[in-house]
Amino acid sequence: MGRYVEGQDRTPNVLFPERLDDWIHEDSTVRVIDVFVDELDLRKLGFQRADPSATGRPGYSPATLLKTYVYGTLNRVQSSRRLEIEAQRNLELIWLTGRLAQDFKTIADFRRDNGEAIRKVCKEFVLLCRRMKLFTDGIVAIDGSKFKAVNNRDKNFTDRKLQARIEQFEDSIKRYLVKLDRADRDATAVLPGRVAQLREKIAKVKQQMQALDAIGEQMKSSEDGQISLTDPDARSMATSGRGTGIVGYNVQTAVEAKHHLIVAHEVINVGHDRGQLADMARLAKAATGEEELIALADRRYYEGYDILECERAGVAAVVPAPMTSNNLAEGLFDERDFVYDAKNDEYRCPAGRIAIYRFTTEEAGKTQHKYWSSECPQCPLKPQCSKGKYRRIARWEHEDILEVVQQRLEGAPEAMKLRRQTVEHVFGTLKSWMGSSHFLTRTLPRVRTEMSLQVLAYNLKRTIKILGAGPLMAAMKA
Repeated sequence: MGRYVEGQDRTPNVLFPERLDDWIHEDSTVRVIDVFVDELDLRKLGFQRADPSATGRPGYSPATLLKTYVYGTLNRVQSSRRLEIEAQRNLELIWLTGRLAQDFKTIADFRRDNGEAIRKVCKEFVLLCRRMKLFTDGIVAIDGSKFKAVNNRDKNFTDRKLQARIEQFEDSIKRYLVKLDRADRDATAVLPGRVAQLREKIAKVKQQMQALDAIGEQMKSSEDGQISLTDPDARSMATSGRGTGIVGYNVQTAVEAKHHLIVAHEVINVGHDRGQLADMARLAKAATGEEELIALADRRYYEGYDILECERAGVAAVVPAPMTSNNLAEGLFDERDFVYDAKNDEYRCPAGRIAIYRFTTEEAGKTQHKYWSSECPQCPLKPQCSKGKYRRIARWEHEDILEVVQQRLEGAPEAMKLRRQTVEHVFGTLKSWMGSSHFLTRTLPRVRTEMSLQVLAYNLKRTIKILGAGPLMAAMKA
């Protein structure tokens, strides 16, 4: 065959066959998975069949099935059918399971029946990282990203989509009726076979419109006015691109800034990040064990009560305020041009006038204090300040907390750059691993389980990169 590197002959027998263990390197990732799962208390975590039944046909150990899923997720083999195939041909998986080849139904049922326990396993690895002192900076970056669900956009309906689809069907019926009228006036204008085809199309479109009417009735009972036919928990969500969107879930993560490990995550089916800051900050604080934590987030998380809850929980939020001032858009003075005097409880306007406290009211669930100056009508800067008779200034009762956050942001000009560098590449990595379809399971509880496996695989691979397989296994056994 010439000068090539040649393999061994497949046919001859050998007296002493090589051990399966010899084929797996000492620092292989699969050995880390094996040690990690073996060190878990599966009974305490709540896995079904952690104690084998005394009677009946023996089942697979939950440890074996968990190892299969962790290995599959780490190697981008999430499908239970593909895992069944890999368990019969993949040398690492054969070693990991001890030559056990589970069928896809057994593998899929394990994930379905042990969702909560699998999510706890993800938290157990975060606790392991905490014991190894990997969370020492006390800084986390919080962000959210949209992941696709197993639900086509055409199978998701909102009021706007439903109305557009009905109008489309009505236009189709009108077009077909015009052709039928032409055939009635002149039999030679349309072929007889075409007439029958048009009548069938009209009947089919009417059936589709009846189905849309039924969907419309279901939407009336939906809390958010949406219906997803394939995955009932999936929701239509806008993405960063203009005019784009997906039907999916919003994955929230908190990533520590030193090693970029995911310390906390959650999956929700709300299409925005507003209102998630406090919950994610509390989860991150509990996971890291830090008494004082700094949480970085973008302006989509800016919400007064959320920031207040963070401060009360011992989390220093660093969040830029959104630029939504109507006065600024109209070329008028913004609220930031008015300086508050806490001692006298009054504002000084750009013209040097004093706006005093007038009354307190409640707006959008927030207690607001109102201020304005009696000199507004005679002020020479009034055209630049207000179109009304007086320029009224509203101050939230906890506005001092927001001012502290703003001062904190101004004192750390690199904070938002650090946030981007910490958290955004994590989503890119996860989406790349999960493929173009992202989630493979349906409904929110199962999607959360699938996401926990992805986060566990990400953290596991990241920790091996930081420490090495050997030291990590030693820490697991300690």
